[in-house]
Amino acid sequence: MTRAKESIKNVLVTGNMGYIGCVLTPELAARGCRVIGYDTGFFGPECQVCEFDPRVERQIMKDTREAAPADFEGADAVIHLAALSNDPLGELAPEMTEEINYQATMRLAEAAKKAGVRRFVYASSQSMYGVSDTSRELDEDDSEKNPVTAYAKTKWRAECDLNGLSGPGFMVTHFRPSTVFGPSPRLRCDIVYNNLLACAFTTGGIEIKSDGTPWRPVIHIKDVCSAFIAGLTADRDLLDRQAFNIGIKDGNYTVRRIAEAAQRAVPGSTLVFTGEHGPDSRTYRVGFNKILTRLKDHFRPEWDLASGGRELVGFFQQVGLTEDDFRGQRCNRLPRLKALMAAGDLDDRLRWRA
Repeated sequence: MTRAKESIKNVLVTGNMGYIGCVLTPELAARGCRVIGYDTGFFGPECQVCEFDPRVERQIMKDTREAAPADFEGADAVIHLAALSNDPLGELAPEMTEEINYQATMRLAEAAKKAGVRRFVYASSQSMYGVSDTSRELDEDDSEKNPVTAYAKTKWRAECDLNGLSGPGFMVTHFRPSTVFGPSPRLRCDIVYNNLLACAFTTGGIEIKSDGTPWRPVIHIKDVCSAFIAGLTADRDLLDRQAFNIGIKDGNYTVRRIAEAAQRAVPGSTLVFTGEHGPDSRTYRVGFNKILTRLKDHFRPEWDLASGGRELVGFFQQVGLTEDDFRGQRCNRLPRLKALMAAGDLDDRLRWRA
């Protein structure tokens, strides 16, 4: 007897107002999903570089640390993006990183399960691999996990403990994106390719203080969204308690190659490697065979550095990106949180005062 295909129509997206979230939610809506947004609003309209339609049926403005089963009423699936989203943010407040990225994630998943949610798609991280041997590509299951930062440790711990919640009626899967690039209404300039392109576009030049030899995997934002959507469309037997590195074939690049691609995308810009900081120990190469084979019918990446660079420069022209945007809190997450704390809008536990 053929099993009926699972229908996922109502999707709750945490962090829907962020860099990836406000690209993902319109993609889901275009595929016929009813989207519920769930966000605390750290990176709201003040971080917006252009107008857009968020395409959410309902918006919940709430801290994930306060998640309750009633929040998930009617949801078939959750895509959990919300987090303190990289190592510098994690080191701003390591205790809060533990509280938000691990404890709140577990609370949120437990509440979703109680509410009858059937799929929980977790946005994890490749940072859990830590400093690694670049002579081989790291795979999801057999490569050693060596999380060094608070951010990486919480992501790895959450993956392990979320798997314990999986069972009949509740599936858990994990996606570990490469460093993301590409346009978004809530653009980030604190991630590598976006940063280099924005620097070239707004200042006319790029200066790299390392020797350019470290390796970085990168992935276009629309391809990342495609991977998360695969977490809704692929058969649960392919996904349950599985982790997937998100990337493209040959998707690992040295910082030098990424910088050279940025320079080519901005004609007339200059590129200098000063080398004053010497080699960068943060170097890793990641394998993507699992997602490209196991989920080949659902995940079909379309973007590379060249096509994505051209698109992003066109986006900068369209929105009139300035050097103040590139360097300031509008497009950089750590300065934004520090500004909210300095203004008294957030307390030292990263909670809204009002």
